[in-house]
Order: sequence, then C-alpha cells, then structure tokens
Amino acid sequence: MAMWSPWRGCHKHSEGCKYCYIHKGDIKREVDTNQIVKLEKFDAPVAKNKKGEYKIKSGQMVYVCFSTDFLIEEADPWRGECWEMIKERSDLTFLFLTKRIERFMDCIPSDWGDGYDNVIVGCTIENQDRADFRLSIFDKLPIKHKNIICQPLIEKINILSHLDGVELVVVGGESDKNARPLDYEWVLDIREQCIAKNVRFEFRQCGTYFIKDGETYTINVYQLCSQARKADINC
Repeated sequence: MAMWSPWRGCHKHSEGCKYCYIHKGDIKREVDTNQIVKLEKFDAPVAKNKKGEYKIKSGQMVYVCFSTDFLIEEADPWRGECWEMIKERSDLTFLFLTKRIERFMDCIPSDWGDGYDNVIVGCTIENQDRADFRLSIFDKLPIKHKNIICQPLIEKINILSHLDGVELVVVGGESDKNARPLDYEWVLDIREQCIAKNVRFEFRQCGTYFIKDGETYTINVYQLCSQARKADINC
C-alpha cells in the first residue's frame, strides 16, 4: 500500500463534511484547509531512486488524495499530469474517493474511454439525499472499477438500485466528540442489500457514538476500526 497526495486542502462540500477530521487537525496546526496547494511530492508515482527504479514498487495499491478530493476544482490545472503518471504506472492500482462525482466527466483524460484498468473510483455518500444525487450520476459513468463509500453514514439509506456494476461497498461511522451516531441496524441493512446483489461488503469502522440493540456506546477513536472488525460481518 502507498499513499499519494499530489495536493492538500479541501472545502466542506456536504453534510458528511461537518466534522471533518482534516479540517479539525488543520485548525490545531493553524493551517487554512480551504487553501488548495500543490505538494512537493506531486510526482511520487514516477519518482525514481539512484538506481533508476521507481520508488513505489510494482503491484501496490496507491491511495490518492485521502486528505482532499481528486476532483476538486482548484486542482484542474494539475490533474492532467496526474493522469499521465497513472497511465505510466499501469503496474499500480490507483484508488480515489470523491464527493464531487458530478465533476467526473469534466476531469477525465481524452483517452479515458470506458475507464483505465488500474483506476478504482469510490463515490462517497452519507445520507439518502446524497445517495440519490451522487449514485444516480455514478450509475452512468464509464468506470471499470466502482466502489461506494458510505462514510460517515449518518442515517439509514437504501442503495439497492445502485449496486449493479459496483465491486465493493464500505460502511463506517463518524469520529468526533460531536459525531452523529451510527446505528448498527443501518450497517446490517446495507449489508443485506449487498448480499442481494452479490456485492462485496466491508464494515470499516464504528462511530464514536455507536447504537446497538437500543444501547448507545461511546468508542475510543483508536478502537473504531478494530471494533468493526470484531463484528465479523464483512462478506
């Protein structure tokens, strides 16, 4: 696994961004999250060592822009170079998530066709309103590898009609002292929708406030993922 952050900074875009940990962390560091800045390691996928070998070894999954959004408007002048690097490193698999799926067709390279084999796109949703809007667009896009990321999930949602062609659905709660609770019944309901459509399902993390069997639990941020794994419901 490798991380690639060609730029930093983001803007809150919808309800799921309300308690964004990136913005919260930047405030502590006195950094303006709303300023989008190209980073020094912009060319990380094609960077080489003294032997002329790629620093990122072949066969890895590369997580792209996990502290920002690959489709954010301010990055439009730089994204073309990113696509060129992604093409050059066809031996790597690149994954990016976005809350801006409506911009997708304006952000792809001219040779995209029906998608690059080595690119996975995750459409992020948090409630029924954003699921209806974003997934109705996502359904029709020419992407070979599609994931749906329900994180932070802040209410019960139905995505059954949007699962055709999707390879993976991820569900997770919100991590913040002001976080909106995650109800385990919502998680199980999405799991059943995935089973009905034979789509892989992953419960990635609990919420800080987690409701199960009518009881609300407060979970330490460092245990959110491990507690989700203990549920043993991935399929």
